[in-house]
Amino acid sequence: MTTDTPDLLVVDDKPLFLGIMLIVFILVFVAAGLMIVMSGEPLGILFGLFGGGMGLAAFAVFVRRVQVVFHGPEGYVELRRRNLFGGSRMRHDLNEIARAEIEESRSNEGGATWRVVLVIEEGQSVGRHPITLAYSNGRGHHRAAEAINRWLDAARGHARREA
Repeated sequence: MTTDTPDLLVVDDKPLFLGIMLIVFILVFVAAGLMIVMSGEPLGILFGLFGGGMGLAAFAVFVRRVQVVFHGPEGYVELRRRNLFGGSRMRHDLNEIARAEIEESRSNEGGATWRVVLVIEEGQSVGRHPITLAYSNGRGHHRAAEAINRWLDAARGHARREA
């Protein structure tokens, strides 16, 4: 979370580790290709372009910044996604969001991964709306879902007291 106030909650997902690892991957292949070229083998260009290109393609597909903004005074939730090719925004009415939940995925080896979804039970957008498209491991998902639910409960309690 980058912001958590009674009026505003901003939850960020920035895959820094994955992004850094893919940049290192790209640099290693490009550097190796250049070293091969400098040793007199022109096919090193293909090695650097192919390896660097694969890393760049993976970076474009998998490295995506996600930000969810819960804005109490204006009554909306906005889901923002951004990657190398641009971004998208989806806005829902704050009253539509019932809660945040954790979705789990298990692999054949038994390892569990998770993602946070926003649950909408009524209206045009009924369903489960994932915040991140990919599943991953770590406790960040659980902390994010707890923070969202705590903020939603507080915002609804505050609105009930004013009414």
